[in-house]
Amino acid sequence: MEHAKSVLYVLLAVFGVVFVAAWVRASRVARAEARLKSVVPTPYQLLVGVITDFLDTLGIGSFATTTALYRTRRTIDDRLLPGTLNVGHTIPTIVQAYIMFKAVEVDPAMLVSMIAAALFGAWFGAGFVAQWSRRRVQAVMGAALLLIGGVIIFRLSVETVSGVATGLSGGRLAIGVAGNFVLGVLMTMGVGLYAPCFVLVWLLGMNLTTAFPIMMGSCAFLMPVASLRFLREKCVDLRATVGLTLGGIPAVLVAGLIVKELDVENVKKLVVVVVLYTAISLILAARRASAASDPVPTT
Repeated sequence: MEHAKSVLYVLLAVFGVVFVAAWVRASRVARAEARLKSVVPTPYQLLVGVITDFLDTLGIGSFATTTALYRTRRTIDDRLLPGTLNVGHTIPTIVQAYIMFKAVEVDPAMLVSMIAAALFGAWFGAGFVAQWSRRRVQAVMGAALLLIGGVIIFRLSVETVSGVATGLSGGRLAIGVAGNFVLGVLMTMGVGLYAPCFVLVWLLGMNLTTAFPIMMGSCAFLMPVASLRFLREKCVDLRATVGLTLGGIPAVLVAGLIVKELDVENVKKLVVVVVLYTAISLILAARRASAASDPVPTT
């Protein structure tokens, strides 16, 4: 177990270094091409990083909340949301993974298998999501956020009984791996992995605490991979990503210390309202864009 964890620690560090190098290179290219005037984030962009990664460490997720806060003040172009979410939250999520690998017991073989599945799903998904139009991003993310809102409501309304298993084998392991591959694809579309992963772990009859290293480890590995493709396709708001990272890292460390003192269930109820509002606004924006692009019939 400890050997497997040590390997994951080393690999996480390697993925993180490669990601940061690509991020810095992309920022330099953007400045040379006059697409980026400054990498210094605004106070609001920093605040978004603090709030969203604090909630992320509690298992609520950061993608839906970040999308909601960005759209409240039209912080970035909707078309850039998937790439910005993946790039900006990568380093804070790696920090989360280090914390959870140490804190929660989970079968190493299952953990590695599910992380690998999510990683391949992210690489597959990022290749075509980066080519999407603003309208398609709005429509898909709106529908996905409605789904995530429904998942959170389900988790709040149903009394979930935690299993005792900390690992999977046979058919259940295959289902878990396949499910995490799909969640990896969805991550590149701007859909958070955390809420669906909780449901997957619960349906497979596992101890719900094992969801933390699975979902945070999956995201910590897949987000650098997906981010490399988004950076290459220039589908990222680089200034906003700096705000998410700089605000997110200290928030993760603080949340890791005080998580047991918060009423997380009430926080989740608030998140449901925010997520559903944002989902509806994205879908309406996509419909308006579709109507505007449709040719006017002539008589």
